[in-house]
Amino acid sequence: MSVKENGTYGPGPATVDVIFPCLDEEEALPWVLRRVPPGWRAIVVDNGSADASAEVARGLGATVVSEPRKGFGSACHAGLLVATAEVVCFCDCDASMDPARLTDIAGPVLTRETDLVLGRRRAERGAWPLHARLGNTALSLLLRRRTGLRLRDLGPMRAGRREALLGLRLTDRRSGYPLQMVVAASDAGWQIRERDIPYLPRTGKSKVTGTWRGTWHAVRDMRAVLRQPPPAPAESPSAAQNKRADTS
Repeated sequence: MSVKENGTYGPGPATVDVIFPCLDEEEALPWVLRRVPPGWRAIVVDNGSADASAEVARGLGATVVSEPRKGFGSACHAGLLVATAEVVCFCDCDASMDPARLTDIAGPVLTRETDLVLGRRRAERGAWPLHARLGNTALSLLLRRRTGLRLRDLGPMRAGRREALLGLRLTDRRSGYPLQMVVAASDAGWQIRERDIPYLPRTGKSKVTGTWRGTWHAVRDMRAVLRQPPPAPAESPSAAQNKRADTS
């Protein structure tokens, strides 16, 4: 599937890789992988699963990457390093987010309307525990103080350009990875946008935000990211594109 000049999608070479960090998700994977948009490649990063997640993913046609170093960020970045498409998406593989909605998330990146798109979760009843929601709200406020961005969610479904994301030189390998991506992108002057997505009750037991302890660890990791000084800025994808156009 490729994006046409008018922003619609049609047959053509795959332009998007979808990265799924995975830890013991064999129950959810069949539904998740069958919802990936046609023509897009699913990259499942097995982060030390004790179940048959890797075998299930391979059987469903996904590219499977093994990342033994524990941590959400480790899995996400391993997928980014393996990806080859111009645009990459990130999505949880616990069935709480519908990969079919990734066309809405990736669309503005494919058409170069913006640099990074985040899925803003609109939760169904019972899908988002109160402690996780409160933690997300607190971090959004801290992010606003740090960057000026008025984002209402820091959810993991997102899309950006692969080379530009690598240029951010992200270093967090735990739960702070998604936040560090947003902070670094803001520091680099990227255009960042939110789009609503449904947030569904997950399949199986949560490893992070399903418990108070998991939420506390995630918030701790993310607060550490916000305390870091800004790195040398990477050029925004939009600015780089304009520079190439001016010199051609």
